[in-house]
Amino acid sequence: MGDDQPAGDELDAVGRALEALFRLNASRKVHALRAAAAGVPISAPGFVLLRRVQEDGPLPLGELARRTDMDPAAAGRQIRQLERDGLVDRVQGPGDGRVTTVSVTAAGAEARRRINGVLGRHMEEVLDAWSPADRADLARLLARLARDLRSVHYRTLADEPVASEVAGR
Repeated sequence: MGDDQPAGDELDAVGRALEALFRLNASRKVHALRAAAAGVPISAPGFVLLRRVQEDGPLPLGELARRTDMDPAAAGRQIRQLERDGLVDRVQGPGDGRVTTVSVTAAGAEARRRINGVLGRHMEEVLDAWSPADRADLARLLARLARDLRSVHYRTLADEPVASEVAGR
């Protein structure tokens, strides 16, 4: 293990911290508090889809599901709800009626602006006591971690004995 590799205890601490962050980010209760503070009734998956469409422009539904790592059927259900709420429009493709393109409405852009405002204000309060250097380090390291998590694939433990095999020896 190189000098820049965390030791086992450090890896455990990183894993526990990430687990806590992921739980917090995935919490329906936390998302509901954010959405309520913004005055926008939207589900967490709905917000992810809305953000992706607004950032990437109108997208076919299948591509939107792929870019958000969502099951296509689940993405379709969320998009139908967003459409009912007036936050997105769905248009059938001109050449192929099976292809549906999703775009953000003015109400959807406003909903995202409001939620981003709540998130931004919250992060300002959370990081208020942090130095500018610590904030910059956090941003740089989180971006690096996210990039590395996507690029390094899980390896199987096929060559290692299962705990029950070790106990039976």
